[in-house]
Amino acid sequence: MYDHIKSILTEAIGCEVVLERPKNKEYGHFATPVAFSLAKIQKQSPQHIATELCKKLATYKEFAKVSEMKGFINLTLSYEFLLSSMDLALDSALKPRAAKQPQTILLEYVSANPTGPLHIGHARGAVLGDSLQKLGNYLGHKIVSEYYINDAGAQIKKLGYSVYLAGREIFLHEQVEYDEDCYKGEYIVEIAKAAHKALGAQVFDDTTSLPHLSEFAKDLMLEEIKQNLASAGIVFDSFVSERALFSQWQETLALLQANNGVRKEGDKLWLLSSHKGDEKDRVIVREDGEPTYLAGDIIYHRDKFMRGFEHYINIWGADHHGYIARIQASISYLGYDAKKLEVLLAQMVSLLKNGKPYKMSKRAGNFILMRDVVSDIGADSMRFVFLSKKPDTHLEFDVSNLTTQDSNNPVFYINYANARIHTLLSKSKFASKQDSVSFSLQDQDLVALQNGGDLGVIKAFELAFEAMLLPRVTQMAWEERSLQKICEYLKSLAGSFHTFYNAHKIIDSPQETLYLKVAKLTSLALSVGLSLLGIEAKTKM
Repeated sequence: MYDHIKSILTEAIGCEVVLERPKNKEYGHFATPVAFSLAKIQKQSPQHIATELCKKLATYKEFAKVSEMKGFINLTLSYEFLLSSMDLALDSALKPRAAKQPQTILLEYVSANPTGPLHIGHARGAVLGDSLQKLGNYLGHKIVSEYYINDAGAQIKKLGYSVYLAGREIFLHEQVEYDEDCYKGEYIVEIAKAAHKALGAQVFDDTTSLPHLSEFAKDLMLEEIKQNLASAGIVFDSFVSERALFSQWQETLALLQANNGVRKEGDKLWLLSSHKGDEKDRVIVREDGEPTYLAGDIIYHRDKFMRGFEHYINIWGADHHGYIARIQASISYLGYDAKKLEVLLAQMVSLLKNGKPYKMSKRAGNFILMRDVVSDIGADSMRFVFLSKKPDTHLEFDVSNLTTQDSNNPVFYINYANARIHTLLSKSKFASKQDSVSFSLQDQDLVALQNGGDLGVIKAFELAFEAMLLPRVTQMAWEERSLQKICEYLKSLAGSFHTFYNAHKIIDSPQETLYLKVAKLTSLALSVGLSLLGIEAKTKM
């Protein structure tokens, strides 16, 4: 619907047109400020240009009313056009037009070090990444999701050492001295017990077994991470190992050197990132000849770009903001277009329960675990709340609101609207032939509508129009990387349906067929919208 109206305006006016929703519904369904941009070219007032364009647009059957207001062109859609659009929307399952320029995109997210369970900070980026992939694919892009496993650095060695100390304490009854930066929490004890069972008691005899123990602990935590993600409906297309990629280090370094991207100072090698917009140069090889954490990321991004995707998206925690410039610099020195890399930052989450701070997990050592939140409020509620605000803004919410059965619980409120619709459809005399339900307006009906008409019919068309906006909402959510737009839309649409349901008799009313068609369209919009958030709509409550 939106795209059709925009194409009509573009064809009629002869230039690309911006189409907006008026804040006041009385002004119409859409508005365009195109007269203001044309005024600069035609050297005439926007009001004059808009008035002339209104005369031309008024001849199109899609519009019941076209008017000028302070240079804006306001457009009211005809009921005939809305009816035909409803049929098209139902037939197409509200599928949007394919993207004009579909892209192949590599989307990397989570990539948490496999040194502990996922906490809610990881969960926010995980939900965002998974829903972004769903949305992009829905719009016609081809998106591959990837998890980068940081399994080559000091963190994995520290994990193995932490488990080693726990094992000596548990099984050898030794008084051990934990380093300040050792990993702590009950999960370390759990890993030690699992290692004792799988590898034998000798694994804790001396430090020669640390590499084996580190690998075992890493694999165990990675499997838990996958299970945590799966509990929220998140499954990756691929996992990439940092350690496996390090075989490409020498050729990656040679490429950086060939493109004058590094300098040597003493025994250190530095990336000349300050020449590419970073605040300073960065060490990529230490004095002992060992590559740094940054070196691993450089190898990984070269590997990414070698795979030939048209665009790359990384979702990182907000604390990685300063990391963006150095990665983009390295991509440029590797000979690729750094503009193809897009980085989205996800801020931390603060949880409350009944107004008090959410209980930390002893298992993870004072973190709130993703799996605990999923267990407490369910994956659907967690996903919706995490997507309800822009990811780069701080998110605080009280999980107790998500146990209520009212409008304070958005997932319940939206599902309740969908369940109500399915109950209506099952009770209707048209229940066995819903796909063939039709509604046609007679001349006298059109006259009545244009003169004020039946309030229920008018409100039904308003609800249908709102439901048919889903494709446009999804396009905006994708273009702006703002999944919260879908959340806001679904809450608004559910609220509009509840209001309509409470105000108008539907079953056995003279307008039953129209109302059922609008209800079915509303259910479709709610179900598709929820699916893009990774939530399956409920048909019974």
